[in-house]
Amino acid sequence: MNKIKVGDDVMVITGKDKGKRGTVLKMDGDRIVVENVNMAKKHQKPNPQKGVPGGIVDKEMPLHRSNVGVYNPAAGRADRVGFKTLEDGRKVRVFKSDGEVVDVG
Repeated sequence: MNKIKVGDDVMVITGKDKGKRGTVLKMDGDRIVVENVNMAKKHQKPNPQKGVPGGIVDKEMPLHRSNVGVYNPAAGRADRVGFKTLEDGRKVRVFKSDGEVVDVG
């Protein structure tokens, strides 16, 4: 079970985009892609068969997962995540600061 999952609301805790929030779009090993964070310019060739115009486009680049934290709305900041087993046997993610459950699933 991963501490960060696709669809989580995360906050960047270090680097040039420190303090920005976004949703995890994709995970690939230790790297994650967060929407509207770590943007880079990509020079794109036109592809008329796919209907893609050429030019300079903005693209989200991956971040290492250690540079982001799951956003805790109660605390208003990024928080560390741990695991807890409930009475009914489910294993859930919880915030370390207040013990609130991250996801109900």
